[in-house]
Amino acid sequence: MTDAIERESMEFDVVIVGAGPSGLAAACQLMQKANSAGQELSVCVLEKGAEVGAHILSGALLDPRALIELFPDWQERGAPLHTPVVRDEVYLLKNGEKARKIPNALVPGTMHNTGGSTPNYVISAGNLCRWLGEQAEALGVEIFPGFAAQHAIVEEGVVKGVITGDMGVAADGSETANYMPGMELRAKYTLFSEGSRGHIGKRLISDFALDEGRDPQHYAIGFKELWDVPAELHEPGLVLHGSGWPLAGNADGGWFLYHGDQQQVMVGLIIDLAYRNPYLSPFDEFQRMKHHPLLKRYLEKGKRVSYGARAITKGGMNCLPKMTMPGALLLGCDAGTLNFAKIKGIHTAMKSGLVAADSIVEALRAGDQGGAELTSFTRQWEASWAWQELYEQRNFGPAIHKYGTLGGGAYNRLNQLLGNKLPTVHDTQRDEILTHAQDAEKLEYAKPDGKISFDKLSSVFLSSTNHDENQPCHLKLTDPQIPIQTNLPEYAEPAQRYCPAGVYEVVEGEEGPRFQINFQNCIHCKTCDIKDPSQNITWTAPEGGGGPRYPNM
Repeated sequence: MTDAIERESMEFDVVIVGAGPSGLAAACQLMQKANSAGQELSVCVLEKGAEVGAHILSGALLDPRALIELFPDWQERGAPLHTPVVRDEVYLLKNGEKARKIPNALVPGTMHNTGGSTPNYVISAGNLCRWLGEQAEALGVEIFPGFAAQHAIVEEGVVKGVITGDMGVAADGSETANYMPGMELRAKYTLFSEGSRGHIGKRLISDFALDEGRDPQHYAIGFKELWDVPAELHEPGLVLHGSGWPLAGNADGGWFLYHGDQQQVMVGLIIDLAYRNPYLSPFDEFQRMKHHPLLKRYLEKGKRVSYGARAITKGGMNCLPKMTMPGALLLGCDAGTLNFAKIKGIHTAMKSGLVAADSIVEALRAGDQGGAELTSFTRQWEASWAWQELYEQRNFGPAIHKYGTLGGGAYNRLNQLLGNKLPTVHDTQRDEILTHAQDAEKLEYAKPDGKISFDKLSSVFLSSTNHDENQPCHLKLTDPQIPIQTNLPEYAEPAQRYCPAGVYEVVEGEEGPRFQINFQNCIHCKTCDIKDPSQNITWTAPEGGGGPRYPNM
């Protein structure tokens, strides 16, 4: 798109949107390749968070394969990988009291985190990105935190860069004394690495028909809390995974509890957004889960220090869109490179960034002036170990959707044993579909106790979320009447429950109910953009620097 506002413009060889694992890996690889060849290259990274890492949220377990390719000397450079996984345990929670440990031999090989030549690590994904940002800047990359890319510049069918969001716009759309129009950042190639459900990536997929012939993309919402725990309850490198209660019968998903360093554990729940009951509250399911004795024993003497939630692009190979278009590439979770069978996506996201950098350097050395479609990326990507991983696990998510968590798990285990020879499973139902409220079971949730379980607002406080209140709401309704006229009678307005931050409320007034959006609470999880049954909510980037400020997440 282009607009009529007169804007300052800056030119780069490559503009990267998003300082996540894929974007920063691409930036570092680009400069390493250019510097080693004595090649002049200008690379810019835009990050909407107040700092690199502020909006990064992941479990996280890291397979270091891509990191080793990027920086073989990562240990000497001080990469924040301090806790190798030493023990895996997988459980099936039968109810709120009982649990059954799954024998190691029956656990899918993709979920094993020990035993290889290189261990996996329990890490903070945010701190990894902070470190990658430091490496990128040392190599000559320019990083602009606090600047949100708002639109792609598309001219004659070619992506030419991005326009950053205007600053200093009041809630009513007028210009304040601090008004500053966004800038044009133009590039020979633009890399979109915005993370799951990127708001520009979403539009590019539609505008360039990148998902033609693919299954509909599928998502989950992932919750995470960071807890300080007593030393006697802390076992660095212990990794727990599980499924079953409390989701059994209502949704697919699974939980995790990882023991990191500094006497901290990371506890979380991933809930498939294909659930159908409009009364289900993912946040409350997470809070309820922590009361299971298996998990509670690690938390009851500890202190919760951080909270966050984020959408996860989990459709896998069958849903992966075409990642190239003229002048641009779609990388990492913006495309959907997560290997959900491994519950890991940082390594595959980084690999997509490495392949992108290689293809761009190759093109520029050949005299390319930008604007072409990098078909070399597709060739190199499909020859990579990351693509092979996704191909081998292409049935994982669809089989779980079709046969349930246990049935799907059994199908995938059998497929592994048979050398990946079972038929490909497709899931063409869209995540936003819900059962009508009158046909759904009402779900009741216990009041949080303030020790193990908590309410939404106290949780949002721990995410350090902040937005300037005097700015336009970044959560756009296509039709403001739909929440009350359609979603409320048909689905009991599920935005009140699927949002993990209390952004959406139905408020009773003298003239009847009204829909209220508390955008200041938004933690940028993008769930509303995905799960609204009327597809009436569009998430856009707020003023740069707004949103959560996650520490060590």
